[in-house]
Amino acid sequence: MKFKNNLLNHAVKLALTTTTAGLFISGTALAADEQAKVTKVNKNVEKIAVVGTRSAPRSIGDSPVPIDIIGGEELGKSGNTDMLELLKGSIPSLNVHSMPISDAASLVRPANLRGLPSDSTLILLNGKRRHRASVIAFLGGGINDGAQGADISVIPSIALKQVEVLRDGAAAQYGSDAIAGVINFVLKDASEGGSFEVRQGQYYEGDGDTTQISGNIGLPFTDNGFANLSFQYKTADATSRSVQRPDAAALALAGVPNIAPITQVWGAPEVDDDISIFGNVGLELTKNSDFYMFGNYSERDVRGGFYYRNPTTRPGVYGGTIRDVNGTNMRRPGDDNPAAQKLWDEATPTVLVASLDGYDQQINCPLVELQANGAPDQAAIDSLSAANCFAFNQTLPGGFTPNFGGNITDTSLTIGTKGEFTGGMLEGAYYDISGTVGFNESRYFIYDTVNASLGPDSPRDFSPGKYSQLEKNFNFDLSKGFDFDLAYDVNIAAGLEWHEETFTVTSGDVASFTAGPLTEQGFGIGSNGFPGFKPSDAGEYTRRNYAAYVDIEAPFTEEFLMGLALRYEDYDSFGSTVNYKLMAQYHLTDDLNVRGSISSGFRAPTVGQANVSNVQTNLSSGVLVDSALLPPTNPIAVQLGGTELEPEESKSYTFGAVYTIGEVFLTIDYYNIQVDDRISQSEKIELSQSDKDTLEAAGVPNVQSLAQVSFFTNDFDTTTQGVDFVANYATDLLGGSSTFSLAYNWNETEVTRSTDITGAFKVSRLENDLPNHRGTLSWSQQWESFSMFTRANYFGEYQGVHVDYDATAKTADAAITLDAEVTYFLNDSISFSVGAQNLLDQEAEKLDFTVAPNNNWGGKYYETSPYGINGGFYYAKATYTF
Repeated sequence: MKFKNNLLNHAVKLALTTTTAGLFISGTALAADEQAKVTKVNKNVEKIAVVGTRSAPRSIGDSPVPIDIIGGEELGKSGNTDMLELLKGSIPSLNVHSMPISDAASLVRPANLRGLPSDSTLILLNGKRRHRASVIAFLGGGINDGAQGADISVIPSIALKQVEVLRDGAAAQYGSDAIAGVINFVLKDASEGGSFEVRQGQYYEGDGDTTQISGNIGLPFTDNGFANLSFQYKTADATSRSVQRPDAAALALAGVPNIAPITQVWGAPEVDDDISIFGNVGLELTKNSDFYMFGNYSERDVRGGFYYRNPTTRPGVYGGTIRDVNGTNMRRPGDDNPAAQKLWDEATPTVLVASLDGYDQQINCPLVELQANGAPDQAAIDSLSAANCFAFNQTLPGGFTPNFGGNITDTSLTIGTKGEFTGGMLEGAYYDISGTVGFNESRYFIYDTVNASLGPDSPRDFSPGKYSQLEKNFNFDLSKGFDFDLAYDVNIAAGLEWHEETFTVTSGDVASFTAGPLTEQGFGIGSNGFPGFKPSDAGEYTRRNYAAYVDIEAPFTEEFLMGLALRYEDYDSFGSTVNYKLMAQYHLTDDLNVRGSISSGFRAPTVGQANVSNVQTNLSSGVLVDSALLPPTNPIAVQLGGTELEPEESKSYTFGAVYTIGEVFLTIDYYNIQVDDRISQSEKIELSQSDKDTLEAAGVPNVQSLAQVSFFTNDFDTTTQGVDFVANYATDLLGGSSTFSLAYNWNETEVTRSTDITGAFKVSRLENDLPNHRGTLSWSQQWESFSMFTRANYFGEYQGVHVDYDATAKTADAAITLDAEVTYFLNDSISFSVGAQNLLDQEAEKLDFTVAPNNNWGGKYYETSPYGINGGFYYAKATYTF
């Protein structure tokens, strides 16, 4: 125990000057009297991390690897209600995009630590592996294409004691997914007290009204335990940063009815009935053993916009001149009459018309041409009913814009016991035995669309099916200090882990995937925009793996510490892997130490990535088309270059220093992460007619209207390097106490190997979409009855991209945003706060119409903006603490 006591004493010393990167500290900071000093020491002892070590907890300045600690109170000092945004404002190396019109990525937004995809960061809850979300980001903005990370947004800040962010590769310690680092969410464990908070805000534009009600209470659980419970309820209205599309405006001018004022919305989705409940229970069983249990139930409904279906050009619904992949005009199905075929092959675009009597009668239907003003010939449209023919221009003359949404359910439960052996050969050893089950389900909905093949009988709303992710973990960990006559005990830890992952696809309602009577007449199958999962698509896919690890930390002298971790992991699908981590720290003086690590790592492909298939709508060269995502072992995928997925492999190293000068605390760390065989979604590959015939024979829905295919692949390698710099200073100022924090991150990713399967545009997105430079400068001020903070956020240049289309890309300018909050403490229990994010309403980069001509899709800003496209947001909140 000598080593642990020395470590904690050193942690208390460093904690007096240690805060986390880019954060603001509130409460009792640097008070004059002795009691305040004691309070401050006790509070800042919480700046000690469990993550990154299996020895005694370490202060963030005494760790051989870079760690940020974000206190739960600090997280509450922000106007945002989304955990992803809270972390983005605190950790410069973390980026989160708003992801408008991004398929399922709008439902569970991915986050990027150190420029790597969301599933390259391992998420822990109270030190236990958190299950991943069921959502796979099929349209993930390049970097996250195909990523399947955990759903962080379900975790409410009011439930958290602190967040520990390990900015270093840690696969040898924790297993798959820890290539970029680890984020450990630590739940509150108080047995008394609590708080209740109401928050209301909206954007400067007058939309996006957000209401959040949250609470936390600590209760005794017998005389020797605690039960800490938290809840959060939230609703958020949608936002729109759009203008009318020019094609829709032209149709309205031509007299086409029912054209919406804004036909395509770019903005945040609507979030309704977002409820999260978290519980954390602990009980002392004996003087040497404890029982623990924690978990959550969360659910929310999300609904957002999609692409506008123009009533003259959408293939498979409205028609127009239809061409094959070679650009040759195609005849209308059933047109055996040469005269009729000549009419079809004319350059004049036409409306897709069906015979309600069937395929053989289609030749008798009028051919509806588009006039010079772009509108269909109304007289011809009016004549369709008399001829028992049908076109969607009759029922939806102004086109339509599907709304895509989902119901996201997330739940988990961990039960375990930990303690110290008091006898036998393991006397003095610490143990931790636990089991965890986590479940996430995303049930999809698409509204205001059609199954075109059903014609006039099509419903407008569909449930295309659902994905679910079930994970089970069992862990057995041991740790013991041994006296090898070094400065302190050598800590040796070892453990076993068993993990099972199941990904399930459930078919949708029949109308969402059925091939209706108009299929043979050229009309598309399935709910347009997101065809439902057929029974043949449904299935349950399971993979199991087990692991064994050993972790050694040896303090050779009081100044020099080294650690070594080895991990063996075996999967029942692709075999085994062995990974290592070597880390060290050396105190040059009492105030200066250097640290570094070198490690190997891996990320296993998820079961979903290996087996999922889907049809999605996306833009290709500015044209709206249907694209099929196939398993990499599908015959068509194999024909186009797909192979069975293998794990990613990584090598990473860091080197840095920690320096304390009086009340100034400085850290600087360089990192380099090389990832080989990265798993991602391929470029969307154009299909030939022979490819389509093969797909149709394999049962892929809506095959003749498919233009492209993609699949998951290990196709490229990257090298990511960067520097993290943190400086903190605490002093008395202006009659109160002040804390200043400066944090800066430089990050650069280079694609070192790729093929045409990845594609040049995706390479550009991987290398350029995220800003290379990020920084925050914050000032927190505390008086007796007031507190305030202000934070400046710097975002360097980045690649602006619109509608995932390479022709729109340009380099966007750097920008600075400001956040501020003022709090008045009415008494010890009640406080009121007002504040704003993006206080000066810094606009995102506006579209450059020299590269995005005519604003064809109605956007105003590049959606890759690292600070979002919605502008300033103001809020007020009231807090009751007891």
